[in-house]
Order: sequence, then structure tokens, then C-alpha cells
Amino acid sequence: MIKINEHYTEIGNNYLFAEIAKRVRDYKEIYPDKAVISLGIGDVTQAIVPVVIEAIHKATDEMANARTMRGYAPYEGYDFLVNAILKNDFLDRGISLEADEIFVSDGAKSDTGNIGDILSSNNRIAITDPAYPVYVDTNQMAGRIIELLPCTPANHFVPAFPEKIADVIYLCYPNNPTGTVLTKEQLEKWVDYALEHQSLILFDAAYEAYISQPDIPHSIYEIEGAKKTAIEFRSFSKTAGFTGMRAGYTVVPKELTAQTSKGEILSLNALWRRRQSTKFNGTAYIVQRGAEATYTQEGQKQIREVIAYYMENARIIQNGLENLGLTTYGGKNAPYIWVKTPHNLSSWEFFDLLLHKTQIVGTPGSGFGQAGEGFFRFTAFGNRENTLEAVERMKTL
Repeated sequence: MIKINEHYTEIGNNYLFAEIAKRVRDYKEIYPDKAVISLGIGDVTQAIVPVVIEAIHKATDEMANARTMRGYAPYEGYDFLVNAILKNDFLDRGISLEADEIFVSDGAKSDTGNIGDILSSNNRIAITDPAYPVYVDTNQMAGRIIELLPCTPANHFVPAFPEKIADVIYLCYPNNPTGTVLTKEQLEKWVDYALEHQSLILFDAAYEAYISQPDIPHSIYEIEGAKKTAIEFRSFSKTAGFTGMRAGYTVVPKELTAQTSKGEILSLNALWRRRQSTKFNGTAYIVQRGAEATYTQEGQKQIREVIAYYMENARIIQNGLENLGLTTYGGKNAPYIWVKTPHNLSSWEFFDLLLHKTQIVGTPGSGFGQAGEGFFRFTAFGNRENTLEAVERMKTL
């Protein structure tokens, strides 16, 4: 009889968003005439902007001609996209990186999970709590020891350092799910910690495009020394509406090193390159041309308009909740509003109340970790009509 990876038995049977989808599906089977509004999963609703669609159409036409069609993409990404990323996201911000430190992928979710392939299962992991479920689940699948770092109103959602020295630290800012941020000074303390203890920071910056305050870092590499201790993940999903097209990238500086059990020092950049060339066949040419177009002057203008649309939704939701007397967090530098559930309701009790009384779907905070119990996440990625309607419905609770 074949044997399984028994660490899979240690995680929940259902991924958070799969459980939400199941509960909504069950509700709709009983009440098919009820119109459900989703402010739960962070999927975009606005169309991909015209300049990106034009680039995708042009690339599609190229694929119809034997002289211009493309087959397998480079494992690291096409030069035209890598160079656009390098210039716009880093060099123009005064951050010195090299093209071969950037790896285009099919999204930050994949990379934040797959990065564990090049790391020992003996590493001790520190993860902020609440957190995007992929961080915890993939490390549990590998059998690693995890220490959760609570982020709550009591510590202003700023995690304390681990009780025991962590080999690997997951930080996501602007944060999913709380919508909160770290200032440059706060992030500097984490880089200093990692440098002191030779730890690795895995920095998820998927929502950096939503930052509005000038003192909030868009990249961890704005912090001196971070290239010696941090890998950064970026996404085109929420920035440019690529949730259905799948594109992102990961930065692995060549200064990053780790050691084998025998003490041999190896480059993480080289290891990640080896991993990608073995397990990944590259992001589709058509998708990469679309991603490239996001960096044009017109592309940036159009994308900023869409981001402003979502952030106005965030303002509407947050104001509506606060007018109902609820306590909220986030919503200023991220498209998520984190709300304290009323009357000591559990996260899932509040989920069921909203669904059955108002036909609104959000995300239970407990699904993001122990520190998320008693909280709830709303997303601003709906359309305006549904967002306004949802706020009106909640007034009836």
C-alpha cells in the first residue's frame, strides 16, 4: 500500500474559501430566489483596462502566425517584462536590483507556497496571525514548526518578535486580511532582526499598489540590508485585474545565501532558478505582454483609476460599518476592511448571520488564524452598485 505525506492530515479538510463557497452554494440551493452579494473573496470585478486588452489581442494575433508565435516561455520571464518590472517597480524608486534577480510566475499564491521547496523542513517558521492561509498550510504540509505572531488591536497589528529565533519569517504588508501596514521604521526593525539572526524574510507585497501614505514602504528593499535577508513577492492579480490570467513575480537577490546540513553555503537565487526550471514552464507569452502593458504611461493611468474605484468602495464599506457602530481597521492602504464582530459573535456566527439575514458574504476572520477569531473581513473588490446595496442591507441587522 502506498504511503501518504501524513502532514496533510494535520491541516483542515477545507481551504477557507472552498468552505465559504460550499456554504453559499448550500444556501442558494435552499433559497434560489435570494440575490447574494459577495464581499468575501478578493476577486476583482472591474474589466481589465483597455491598454492591457490591446496588448493581449496583439500577442494573440502573433500566436496565429508561424513567424511570430511563441512556444515555451523562459523560466524566469521574457526580457521585455522583466526589464519593465526592474525599471518601474525598483530602479525608478531608487532600489538597485538586477534583471536576473526577478522571476516572473503565475502568481504570488503559487510562489509563496512553492518557495518552501528550496528550504529545509527543519527550519523554524514565524507567521503573523491572522495570515493568508497559504503561509500556514504549506508549512504544515512540509512538517515545519510554526510560531504564530498575533496581530491584534492590542499591539496595533504590529507583530512582536518570535519567542524563539525564527529561521523564516512571513510578512505581508499592506496586510491581507487586516488591511493594516508597517511604517518604514517598523519594517526596519524586522530587517535588523533578520540580519542579526541570519533569518529569511518572505515579504508578500501583493497590495503595494494600494498604498496611499507616503511613509509606507512599497518594497522591503527600501530598507537598507534587506537584499541580504529578504525575498519579495508581487502580483498582477489585484493591481491589474489578472486574477483569471495569473501573473506575478518573485525577487530573489543574489546576496541571499543559506547553508546545507554540512555547512556548505549556497545561493538562494540559484536554487530558486533550479526549482523553477524543473517544475515550472513559464508564464504564457500572451499574459506577459499584457503585464508589460501595465507599465506604459497609459497603462499606469488606467490602472490607477481602477484602484481608485476599489478604494472608494473601501471607503463606502468602512463608513457604512462605522455608522452602524462597528469598529473597523484597514481600508486606507489596502482594499480590505477588518471589522470586530458585534455582540461577541464568533467569526462564523457573524458569517451565517450576514448570509441568512442580509444575503451578504464576507470572510470569517478565524479562517485566517487564531487571532482572527471575533473579526471579519470585507473586500472592496465588488462593483459599486453591489457595494452600496450591501451597506444598505446591513442597516437592517
